[in-house]
Amino acid sequence: MGIAIRPFRSSDLEELTRITVEAFAGIALDQRVEEQLGILHGHDWRWRKARHIEEDVQCNPAGVFVAEENGRLLGYITTRLERDAGKGRIPNLAVIPEARGSGLGRMLIEHALDYFRGEGMSYAMIETMAYNEVGNHLYPACGFIEVARQVHFARKL
Repeated sequence: MGIAIRPFRSSDLEELTRITVEAFAGIALDQRVEEQLGILHGHDWRWRKARHIEEDVQCNPAGVFVAEENGRLLGYITTRLERDAGKGRIPNLAVIPEARGSGLGRMLIEHALDYFRGEGMSYAMIETMAYNEVGNHLYPACGFIEVARQVHFARKL
C-alpha cells in the first residue's frame, strides 16, 4: 500500500468528523448514554463525538496525524501531551471500514508513539471501552498493558 501518514491540515476536519462518526458507531460512550437516557440537550451522540475531534485539533493540532492514500483519508490519530507528567495520551483513533485489518491502526499508533518520544514523553496511554473488541486486541498488540478499568454512570438532571 502507498499509505502516507502526515500532519493534520485544517481542511481535513470535515472528513475526520465523518470518519469519526462512522468508526465509533456502536462503541461510543456518548451513544451508550443516549441509548439509556435519550437525546440530551438537543444534540445526539454523533454531535458530541464530533466535538471530541474538534477539541483534539484545537488542543494539540501538531499532534494530530492523518493516514492517506492517493489523496483519500483512511484514518487518523489524535494526541495530547502532559509535559509536566511526561505523559502522552491518545484520545482518538479511527480507521475507515475498508482499511481495517490492514495494519493501519498499528501504523498510526506507532507514529503517535514516535511523536511522544520526540516530545520527551516518558509513557503513553490509550483507553477503550470494555466492549470494543478491536481496541482490546490492538492496544495490547502494540505493547500497551491494561492498568485499570473504569465504570461510567449517567443520569438526567
